Amino acid sequence: MSAQPARRQPSPFPQLWRQLPFFVWLVALWMLLWGQFTVLAFVTGLIAAVFVTRVFRLPPVELSGRVNLWWGLVFVVEFIGSLVAGSLTVAWQVLDFRRQPGAAIIAVQLSTDDDLIMTHTAVTASLIPGSLLVEADRDRRILYLHVIGVRSVADLERQRRSVRLWERRIVMAVGSPAQLEKVRADAVAGGES
Repeated sequence: MSAQPARRQPSPFPQLWRQLPFFVWLVALWMLLWGQFTVLAFVTGLIAAVFVTRVFRLPPVELSGRVNLWWGLVFVVEFIGSLVAGSLTVAWQVLDFRRQPGAAIIAVQLSTDDDLIMTHTAVTASLIPGSLLVEADRDRRILYLHVIGVRSVADLERQRRSVRLWERRIVMAVGSPAQLEKVRADAVAGGES
């Protein structure tokens, strides 16, 4: 009988490299939560990150490997502008005693089927005053949001376009080339270029 060669176990290092951005984010988050950027905060953050990643086994985060700094800056500037505008709009709606602001739950069909992009879009839309995520249908790529300040069908469509614009900005900043092509094609087809 011939001896069969022993099978080599796959190296855990490729998986660790894919988890590195998440791991770094956990350490940074720990330091931000404690409000300290010291060696002790870094070491305890490192211990907490190791504990979290070993105890709560999550699937690796699949990043596109593409970051466009210009579109990232555009996203941040537009987000800050929308925060200010949304805050002022909601404040005005609360103080305007002549009429009720009007509210609705809208369904927004997203272009991409990536969990990370969908999550970023949902969080971004929820952080802007006047809208709040109610549900996310992952299988059908639909976000359901409660929005205020709607009085007509045009207002509803404006809100949907706004959420799709956030998705497009996020994909332009960190999405894959295939996702980028998809959101551009959907924007042209929907007349939102």
